Amino acid sequence: MVSAVFHSPMNSAADDDQAAGPAPLTAAAQPAKSAEKPAARPTRLPYDWRGLWLRVLPPVLGLALLIGVWALLTMKEGSGFPTPAQTWQAAVKLFADPFYRNGPNDQGIGWNILNSLSRVGLGFGLAAAVGIPLGFLIGRFEFINRMASPLISLLKPVSPLAWLPIGLLVFKSANPAAIWTIFICSIWPMVVNTAVGVQRVPQDYLNVAKVLNLSEWKILTKILFPSVLPYLLTGVRLSVGTAWLVIVAAEMLTGGVGIGFWVWDEWNNLNVQHIIIAIFVIGIVGLALEQLLMLLARRFSYE
Repeated sequence: MVSAVFHSPMNSAADDDQAAGPAPLTAAAQPAKSAEKPAARPTRLPYDWRGLWLRVLPPVLGLALLIGVWALLTMKEGSGFPTPAQTWQAAVKLFADPFYRNGPNDQGIGWNILNSLSRVGLGFGLAAAVGIPLGFLIGRFEFINRMASPLISLLKPVSPLAWLPIGLLVFKSANPAAIWTIFICSIWPMVVNTAVGVQRVPQDYLNVAKVLNLSEWKILTKILFPSVLPYLLTGVRLSVGTAWLVIVAAEMLTGGVGIGFWVWDEWNNLNVQHIIIAIFVIGIVGLALEQLLMLLARRFSYE
């Protein structure tokens, strides 16, 4: 006797589920995570040693080459020129007490540098106060540009020391004459660069200002100044370099306390070692002033 087996629909569905395997777990049925994984630490980028070597090694090699050539040229005795070792010993002794005072014309190298910097700062400040606004006026207004351009072209090539006798005649004193010389030689780069920067402002900016009916002060502060700032800072850098260059020569002629007078006084004493030290000091101070202004230019950028 054969018995028939009947499968109900429910049994068929159960069989299909068993054949398909276990049902996937829902979000509620999934087992909870035992512990969260710690956050991955940020990967540290390798240090750019090659870039460091490229910044440090070439200047060091250049300085070493200079000292090496200097040492070779002074190996012969009786040349009258001090060796690097002798100059270094004199520098150590000189900077052991840079701020001594033994009289009005016998002061340490520190006081001489500070006096020269004060003259440069005063003359340069006066030049900036006059030259930068004048540059804006020349670049902004065509009539003033045509009136001032011939005068600037005539006076700018004149040697700065040619203005020193005029200062002595007018001020009757060496110190204001030196400041006057700094003023007249450092004003031209600021005037010219500022005027060029104003003239290169896109005309579309000025057209928008006309449409918005902006005042001249708004045009100056909101449009011209941000656009002209790179040119202005370039002129300032050139002016400071020129001022520091000229003050040494001016002080040689006028006397008093200053790095230029100190160099001339050491030459009168035939102290060549101190003259070489002064050359390095003048170069280092000029480099420091330029780097300071470059840092200022990067800090105040409207890009």
